[in-house]
Amino acid sequence: MLTIGDELQAAIDAAGAAGAIMLEKFGELNQNEIRAKEFKDFVTGVDKASEAAIAGIIAERFPQDSMLCEEGTVVQGSSGRRWIVDPLDGTLNFIHSFPVFSVSIALQGENGDLLAGVVYQPLLKELFTAEKGNGAYLNGKKITVSDRHDRESFLIGTGLPFREYHYLDAYLGMLREVIRDSAGIRRAGSAALDLAYTACGRFDGFWEYRLFPWDFAAGVLLIREAGGTVTDFRGQSDVFGQQSIIAGNGTTHPLLLDMASRHFS
Repeated sequence: MLTIGDELQAAIDAAGAAGAIMLEKFGELNQNEIRAKEFKDFVTGVDKASEAAIAGIIAERFPQDSMLCEEGTVVQGSSGRRWIVDPLDGTLNFIHSFPVFSVSIALQGENGDLLAGVVYQPLLKELFTAEKGNGAYLNGKKITVSDRHDRESFLIGTGLPFREYHYLDAYLGMLREVIRDSAGIRRAGSAALDLAYTACGRFDGFWEYRLFPWDFAAGVLLIREAGGTVTDFRGQSDVFGQQSIIAGNGTTHPLLLDMASRHFS
C-alpha cells in the first residue's frame, strides 16, 4: 500500500487547491486579468491566486520552511528546506484556453536533494507524485520511464526559445538532429508536464535550454524516481546550476546529451 508523508500530502493538497482555482477560471479570463511581466512573459490573476493558495497551505503546515515561487512569494525559513513552486506552468496556454497547463510543487532538502514533488494537470485530473526513495506515481499507480530503444519510435518533448534568441542557432541545430533520430517531437508549453510525461513513458525523452527551478524541480524528482536520468547539458546531475535539462531513459538521455554537448558547447 502506498504511504504518503506529511510533506507530500501538503503538496498534493496545495496543488488541488490551485487546480480548483484554474478550473473555475479556465476559458473565462478577462483581458484586465492579464499583464505582461516581461517581454513575451505574462501573468494572470489565476497565477497569483493559485500561488497564494499554495503558499498559505505550506506556510500553515511547515512554518519554518523557505519558499521560492515563480510569481514573487519568497519566504526565508530557518529549517534549511525550500519549497519550489510554479502555481501555473503554461500561463500562455491558459490565457489562450489551450488545455495544457499544470501546477508544480517540489520540496528541496538542506543538502539540495529533492525530497518530494507533485505535478498536477487539473483538466485531466492527473496527479503525478514522487518522494525520494519511494518511486513515482500517477494517480496512485507506480510509473516508470519508457523502455523504448529504437530511435525510429521515439517521441521527444522540448521547449522552444521564445524570449532569448542568442542560442537559437544552437537549438535549431540540435532540433534538426532530434528530428532525424526520432519519430516525432512535441512542444506543449508546460515543462513541468513534459517532465511528468517523460516520467510515465509518454515521452521517451525531453530537452530544454534555459529553465527556472520552478519549471523543473518536481519533474526532475518524478523522472529519477521513475528510473530515468536527468542532467544538465554538460551531464551534471545538479541541474540547479546551469538550468538546462536533458531527461530520458538509458538510450534517449545519452543520445540527447551527445547532441547537446556538440551544439551547446
